[in-house]
Amino acid sequence: PEFEKIAIFGLGLIGGSIAIAARSTWPTGLVIGVDEKSVLEQAMVLSAIDVASDDPVVIAEADLVILAAPVRVNIRLLGELAQNLSGNAVVTDVSSTKRVITEASKNLPGRLRFVGGHPLGGAPRGGIEHARPDLFQKRPWIFTPTDETDRESVEKLQRFVTALGAEPFTLSPSEHDRVLAFLSHVPQLTASVLMHIVGEAVGDSGLSLSGRGLADTTRLATSPASIWRDICLTNTDEVREALDVLISELELLREDLSTGDDLVRIFESAGKWRRLLAQK
Repeated sequence: PEFEKIAIFGLGLIGGSIAIAARSTWPTGLVIGVDEKSVLEQAMVLSAIDVASDDPVVIAEADLVILAAPVRVNIRLLGELAQNLSGNAVVTDVSSTKRVITEASKNLPGRLRFVGGHPLGGAPRGGIEHARPDLFQKRPWIFTPTDETDRESVEKLQRFVTALGAEPFTLSPSEHDRVLAFLSHVPQLTASVLMHIVGEAVGDSGLSLSGRGLADTTRLATSPASIWRDICLTNTDEVREALDVLISELELLREDLSTGDDLVRIFESAGKWRRLLAQK
């Protein structure tokens, strides 16, 4: 194994899937899970982890720490790692925003080498019960090193996620947050707003008339608000800019309903990009 002892804070969909995949890939390694007792019980039943504890003292000898809680919780945990880890370790996270946690990592002692990370292998539903070992197969796993980041740690993490089936990519923290605002954050907000206004407008009886289009378009609308609140709070400027672009196009479309010129432009562009997306 690239890492003999892996500690994972947060055993939800992502953390739980990393744990299951790591145990399957390296049976001789040790996977330590830190979470609430109820989650840890489920993780043990699923054989996702070897060691379970709600006390971070259990991570003392880990050589890799993965922060897989919501981003603001990860930032808080980052500040507590030094008192719980006794030796050298690589530290990474799976947060959907990177600038704030990367800045916070500058306070870590030199023996703890932080590399920001973000696996793009989510699913509509979260929780350890939905974790699976193939969640990252052929999916991007972005790392966001800075000029100060230890290169050997980056390379070890890239080999680690490649073994889990993912494809590692590298972006700067700022570029990551800009790109993900368009790729992930605004699509999530849009799906949630759309489901909200449709449900409020037509109610339960009206939804019984809907076709597959609405279900496909709003697949993301079941995502938990707590996670997305943290994402928006730590990427406010980029999400706001992406929303401004979306709102601008919607306003053009609203004003163009009687002629259809902008509608044709948007639909033709959307069709082109959707066909390219389908090939990815």
